[in-house]
Amino acid sequence: MDILQLLRLKRKKLSLIKQAKLIQLMANLTANGFHFGEIVEFLGLSHLVEQEFTLKLRAGLSAGQSLSEILEALNFSKNVVTQVELVEFHGHLSETLSFIEQNLRQQLTIKKKLAGLLTYPIILLVFLVGIMLGLKNYLLPQLDSGRSWAMILINHLPVLFVSSFVFLSVLTALGVVIFKKKPASRTFIFLARCPFLSDFVRLYLTAYFAREWGNLLAQGVDLKKILIIMRRQKSRIFSEVGEVLTERLEAGVNFDVAVSELGFLAPELAIMIEYGAMKDKLGLELLLYSEECWEIFFAKVERAMQWIQPIVFIFVALMIILLYVAMLLPIYSNMGTMMG
Repeated sequence: MDILQLLRLKRKKLSLIKQAKLIQLMANLTANGFHFGEIVEFLGLSHLVEQEFTLKLRAGLSAGQSLSEILEALNFSKNVVTQVELVEFHGHLSETLSFIEQNLRQQLTIKKKLAGLLTYPIILLVFLVGIMLGLKNYLLPQLDSGRSWAMILINHLPVLFVSSFVFLSVLTALGVVIFKKKPASRTFIFLARCPFLSDFVRLYLTAYFAREWGNLLAQGVDLKKILIIMRRQKSRIFSEVGEVLTERLEAGVNFDVAVSELGFLAPELAIMIEYGAMKDKLGLELLLYSEECWEIFFAKVERAMQWIQPIVFIFVALMIILLYVAMLLPIYSNMGTMMG
């Protein structure tokens, strides 16, 4: 592999749809008894994945990297990398890959729906801003002296609209930078207290932790070993929770109580842990509970998305009404003056 190929690999990233396709192929081949070397050879011969990424897979395999390390080099998210890394302890590779592929496709579906919902309203908003600029520069100066509220509104509305967009973008970027510098647990505690985000954050994290704990416990990994594994993972929230739970358990606090104190998980998870531990079926019950949480999470996302387009259209309708008022008031005002 030459230097130019290596540079291209570093720059290029698998799109979400290609990530899902690669994980799906790996899951199907693993389920049919292929080991990782055979999977890489199959992908290279079949050309189902771009050559650049097949070369990356081969390079990782030759260097003795694990699957999680190779996926990290392909710019998969830290959550995906952590889930694959945990396979080394619970052994459910095919099932984990299928689950990851399902989640990636859910994310892809949500992104496509969101794009479809927002495309038409955004085009309308851009069109309205263009109309306002046209009115400001060509029509209203001929109809109005510039002292009416209509002229003031149209003069400032495009600037206000663009300024608001820039302000929100800068605020979002600053928020991301600030949150990245703070501990992930504090960030999620803050998000779990936000009125509109609370349910989504709690459901997502609850489903995530319940599934990984369930997989490990179902394979007979004891709690102390699980916490050691958690502290070594690349996912910030996963490793931080491992550290916090270790401290609480060393202080003599029960696991279910320590989980309830985290502040960003659903309260029901602690109850499930306490109830499952009494029956010695905690691993299985956590896996079932995580599946239910994932279903509720994606159902809530779908319902929330259904509100986006109506809200945007209401805003667009108000802008159209304001434009009509702004255009008609100067005309009626001039007509009144002429009749007077």
